[in-house]
Amino acid sequence: MKSTRILLVDDEPEVLDFLSYNLKKEGSEVFTATDGRSAIELAKQVLPDLIILDVMMPIMDGIAACKELRILPETRNALIVFLSARTEDYSLIAGLEAGADDYICKPLKLRILISRIYALLRSRVSRESIDLNIMDVGGGIKINKDSYSISVGKEEHTLPKKEFELISLLASRPDKVFTREDILNEVWGENIVIGDRTIDVHIRKLRQKSR
Repeated sequence: MKSTRILLVDDEPEVLDFLSYNLKKEGSEVFTATDGRSAIELAKQVLPDLIILDVMMPIMDGIAACKELRILPETRNALIVFLSARTEDYSLIAGLEAGADDYICKPLKLRILISRIYALLRSRVSRESIDLNIMDVGGGIKINKDSYSISVGKEEHTLPKKEFELISLLASRPDKVFTREDILNEVWGENIVIGDRTIDVHIRKLRQKSR
């Protein structure tokens, strides 16, 4: 079985060493970078399954790096998680709006962090094992599960992974009212702990794109 590739990006060497050591113990292949720009170049080479980003870094910060990673074809489908000491609401919202799948605040106990990271990875593997096809939801709208895109008439839009999974869930049963718990379990997985604000940010982004 192919080992999980994780890219750690932080400008503090002790953080990189600590996380790298413990993630390698879990069987992952770990790569490290100390700023956003070098992280992007390295990510294009190693094609990580998961990227863990700090927010405040030299040369290019984590928010800017995340936005670029979401555009590049080599990295747009990678899972991206912010791990930062910045706990303000605006930092969390900025990270999620940049395209991150989750935002984890420091300090956090190691075992909890490891559990959240691998729960996120298992969640992705589980969803990707489902048949990929095109969902026609009517009104000229089609959802392509293979390319993570939505076409409206002749226009096609590629969405970040979590936005795509969210809109696919809602479109799969248009007559159902999904609770927050439903959305969390289906899109993020039952064992992943995220805040309500994470869902709110993704819903707001989808509404903005529909205008």
